Amino acid sequence: METPLTPLEFVRRARKLHGKRDAVLDRNLRFTYAQFGERCDRWSAALARLGVGKGDRVATIAPNTHQHLEQFYAIPQLGAVIVPINYRLSAEDFVYVAAHSGAKALCVHADYLGLVDSVRTRMPQVQHFIALEGTKDGWLSYESLLQEASESFECPDILETDLISINYTSGTTSRPKGVMITHRNAWMNSVGSLVHWPMTPADRYLWTLPMFHANGWTFVWTVTAAAALHVCLRAVDAAAIYEQVRHERITYLCAAPTVLIGIANGPADQRRHLPRGVRVITGGAAPAAVTIERLEYELGWEVTHIYGLTETSPFICICEPLPEQAGMSNTARAMQKARQGVELITSGEVRVVDADMRNVPWDGATMGEIVARGNVVMRGYYNDPEATAAAFAGDWFHSGDGAVVHPDGYIEIRDRFKDVIISGGENISSIEVEGELLRHPAVLEVAVVGMAHEKWGESPHAFVVVRAGATVSEAELHAFARAALAHFKVPAAFHFVSELPKTATGKIQKFVLRGRRAAVMPQ
Repeated sequence: METPLTPLEFVRRARKLHGKRDAVLDRNLRFTYAQFGERCDRWSAALARLGVGKGDRVATIAPNTHQHLEQFYAIPQLGAVIVPINYRLSAEDFVYVAAHSGAKALCVHADYLGLVDSVRTRMPQVQHFIALEGTKDGWLSYESLLQEASESFECPDILETDLISINYTSGTTSRPKGVMITHRNAWMNSVGSLVHWPMTPADRYLWTLPMFHANGWTFVWTVTAAAALHVCLRAVDAAAIYEQVRHERITYLCAAPTVLIGIANGPADQRRHLPRGVRVITGGAAPAAVTIERLEYELGWEVTHIYGLTETSPFICICEPLPEQAGMSNTARAMQKARQGVELITSGEVRVVDADMRNVPWDGATMGEIVARGNVVMRGYYNDPEATAAAFAGDWFHSGDGAVVHPDGYIEIRDRFKDVIISGGENISSIEVEGELLRHPAVLEVAVVGMAHEKWGESPHAFVVVRAGATVSEAELHAFARAALAHFKVPAAFHFVSELPKTATGKIQKFVLRGRRAAVMPQ
């Protein structure tokens, strides 16, 4: 009586029990779970007519739209594999990912039709180019194909070990790698999310997180499992989030820390009218405690910090609150919430180890690498056995994140190993320095990187975005940092910039900042 663990079961149940309930809101379009399921079935049938079958890859390039959400059901229920591509990549990257994944079809939103069309001749393996919205000569129309199709298609046997998606990493230091996620991986992550963050049909989820990013952290399926409402948001900024939260009575959202900074620091007159009690999950980078503090104690929202990687489906840790934290000050609780936390019930085992794979002591000081194994860890990197072998050295998945373990067992990342600054033999956590600088009232965003120093080998440099209407000097920031940090951790220089370079998922591209060394270092 065993049945495969697959997120496709979530939509089957939602259609059966909540068919008349609203499933998706996208601008002025609204679909019930019955209508949403019918559209997914029609698109499965249309893809089957185009020759897409089990094991084939179908790539997508789209923002958070209902058409994009439909792909996460219609493609896998054919036994095919969805390849959601970061829409902020270059045309060269589109060519690479389409070729590397062997995509048979490419589904593209109107905003990217021209860019993809310019390199279309370099994608000979793609048999079908489909416009999800809009029209273009030589492209198939998604809506036309969907309306012409029946709801009938042959559903193959799907094993929980079959791939449901290939998610390409950002490729900041090399070519993007294709992370192979199975139906079981995705099911486990979704169920683990619901165990730790219960959601009901009364919830209204705002899509502030890109759906392409680790399958929207798997919420493309998790929201449906709860029969809650997907509210699509195509462009993310503070004003758009405020409007949706107010008008659509949003109860739940996920966002990278950079998006939370925008929410916490938007126009004060707009923030005052936001409803309280919105639940927020943040991850993708370490959030600053001061950002959590502002959201919780100024807006009255509830913030939960998670940790994971695309390679782990992605959640392996949650900063789960403990009863004894209730008596802490607001600042102390926010600092606790900024930690990565402890294993989810469904994620498997997570350790912090030294170079010999021995557990580091729980002293909050000894740094090691986070490693993991369990039901959410990827099958491997697609068509890349060498990278797969390196990632799984010693039969554990290696994260590349340096962390400590506190006496209560809670993990706290100190830095990516590649971002640790070694100055005069001392290790400096860029995250720690950034967290302190963000407490200055004039600082909106900051990134700290190591740059070459003749005497110390490296020294920290801070790139600062100043809050609108505020002013601050380098001397003031130096004094502020000196009062909070050990002397060797204080940035050697502060560089004021209008914005920080980021990926589409909100991660700061520190390699870009390090590349500015010649422009900012004294000659």
